[in-house]
Amino acid sequence: MNSLVLAVGAGILYLVAYHTYGKFLGRKVFKLDPDSVCPSKELRDDIDYVPTKKPILFGHHFTSIAGTGPIVGPAIAIIWGWVPALIWVLVGSIFMGAVHDFGAMVVSLRNQGRSIGDIASDLVNKRVRTLFLLIIFFELWIVVAIFGVVIAVVFNMYPQAVLPVWLEIPIAVWLGYMIYKKGAPHLPLSLIAVAIMYATVIIGAYVPIKMPAVAGLDPVAVWVIVLLVYAYIASTLPVQTLLQPRDYINSHQLFIALGLLTLGVLFAHPNMVAPAANFSPEGAPPIWPMIFVVIACGAISGFHSLVSSGTSSKQCDVETSSLPIGYGGMLMEGMLATFVIVACGAGLALGLAKEGQTFTGVAAFSQHYASWGAAAGLGSKIAAFVQGSANMIETIGIPANITVTIMGVFVVSFAATTLDTATRLQRYIVAELATAWGFPSLARRHPATIIAVVSAFILAFYNGSGKGALTLWPLFGSVNQLLAGLALLVITVYLAYKKAPLVYTVIPMVFMLFMTGWAMILNLNTFYSTANWLLFCIGLSVFILEIWMVIESVIILKKVYGEEAAVAVEMR
Repeated sequence: MNSLVLAVGAGILYLVAYHTYGKFLGRKVFKLDPDSVCPSKELRDDIDYVPTKKPILFGHHFTSIAGTGPIVGPAIAIIWGWVPALIWVLVGSIFMGAVHDFGAMVVSLRNQGRSIGDIASDLVNKRVRTLFLLIIFFELWIVVAIFGVVIAVVFNMYPQAVLPVWLEIPIAVWLGYMIYKKGAPHLPLSLIAVAIMYATVIIGAYVPIKMPAVAGLDPVAVWVIVLLVYAYIASTLPVQTLLQPRDYINSHQLFIALGLLTLGVLFAHPNMVAPAANFSPEGAPPIWPMIFVVIACGAISGFHSLVSSGTSSKQCDVETSSLPIGYGGMLMEGMLATFVIVACGAGLALGLAKEGQTFTGVAAFSQHYASWGAAAGLGSKIAAFVQGSANMIETIGIPANITVTIMGVFVVSFAATTLDTATRLQRYIVAELATAWGFPSLARRHPATIIAVVSAFILAFYNGSGKGALTLWPLFGSVNQLLAGLALLVITVYLAYKKAPLVYTVIPMVFMLFMTGWAMILNLNTFYSTANWLLFCIGLSVFILEIWMVIESVIILKKVYGEEAAVAVEMR
C-alpha cells in the first residue's frame, strides 16, 4: 500500500464523517442550542471560566487531549500490522472517541462546566460520583507523574528541543497579553508568535541543552522536579495567561507539522513496509483485546472526557462550538494517529541508523520492531515516530538536524500541554472530592493544586528515581479505557433522561466496557501469576469499582424507562 493513498483516504473519510455523522449527532441526538448560555459566561471568573473564541479553544482542547497518546499507541500497535491499527484508529475515532468527547463536553456545558464524574451524582447517585471521582483521581495521578517522565525522556533524547520549548512560554504570555489586555486580533499575532517560535527551533537545532545530574539525581529525575514545579505554576495561573495562548500556538504547530508530513508523503510517497497483519509477533500479548487498550488517544481515551468536561466546557462561549471542538478535535487526533502509522510503517523504511549501520526498507522496520520488548519502550516508540517523520520531511529539502528538532519540539509541546492540563484537572477533581466529603478549605485553588502536584511527586520519587509512575504504568491503559466506557455510560444515562436516542452511545459504551474489562482480567491474571501484588490489588480495586458503578447505572436506566418521565430529575 502506498502511504500517500492511505493518508489521503483517511483525510477524506474524516471530512465526510464530520459533515455527516458529527452534524447528525449535533442536530438529532444532542440537539445543540446556539442560544443557550454557557458556563463560561454564566460563571465567568477570568481564571477557569473564560469565554473563549472557537479557534483559540480548539487549540487548547486539541493539544490537551493529544499529548503523546496518539503517537505512542499507534507506534507500538503497528507491530500487529498496519491494517488492524488503522482500522481501529478510523472506526474508533469516528464512532466512539469523537462521540465520547463531544458528549462529555455537551453534558458538562449543560451542568455548570462540572466534570463528568461530578455530574454522575445528579444522573445516578452520590455513591457513583465518589466511585467515578476516585477512578479519575487515580488516572490523573498517574498521568501527571508519567508525563513528567515522558517530557524528561524526550528532553534527554533530543536536547535540541529544550530551548524552543521553554522559550515558547514567554512568547505565549506575550500573545495572551496582547489578545486579552490590548484587544489585538488573535490570528495575525498568533502567526507572528509561531514564526518567532520556529526561529527558536532553528536556534535549538544548533544549541542543544543537556541537563546535568544534580545532587545525585540523574537528568531525567531533575527534569521531573522542574516540570512538576512548572505544572503547579501553569495550572494555577488564569487560563488565558499561559495555557490558552500557548496551546493556540501549538495548534498552529500541529497544522504546520501535519502540513510538513503531508508534503513529505507527497514527495517521498514511501510504500508501507510494515506487515499488513502480524497477529503473533515475538513476545506480544494477544491482539484481541489488547489493541483497543494500546491505541487509546488515537481512537478513544477516557482522559479526553476529563478535558472536555473539565477545562474546555468552562471556556466554550457557544454551545454549537462543542461540535468542531469535541467531535472535530477527536477526528483531528485520529488524523495525527494515521500519520504516526505512516511514519512508523513507511517513513522509517527511508533510513534507520542502528549500531553503526543504516537500514532501509523492510530491514529498517524489522530492526526496530524485532520483538514486542524491542519496540515497547517509551523512547523506542517516540524515536520510531520522530525518525520516520524526519525521514519524510527531509525529502522536501529541510536539513536533517532541523527536521528532528521540529518533531522533537512537536512531541514535547503536546506532552507539556497534557501535563499542565492534567494537573489543572486533578485540582478540579480534588476540589470536587473535598466539597463532597465536607472539606471546603481543600477545594480552594492552591490547596487543591498542592495535593495534585505533591501526590504526583510522591508517586514519581517513592523509589528515588523520578520514574516511580512507571511502576503503575501497566495499569494505565486499561484504567484509561475503562474510564472511557464509564464516561459513555454517564452520557447514556443523561440521554435517557432527555428521552434522546441511545444507540449512538450504548454501542461504543458496551464495546469499550467489554473489551477493556477483558483486558483488565488478562492483566490481573498476569499480575497474579507473577506475584505482582501491588498492581494486582490496585487493578482489582479499580475493576470492582467499575462493576459497582455499572450496576448502579443500569438500575437507574431501568428506572428511567420503567416509570413515567415525571420521575426524571430536571435537566436543562
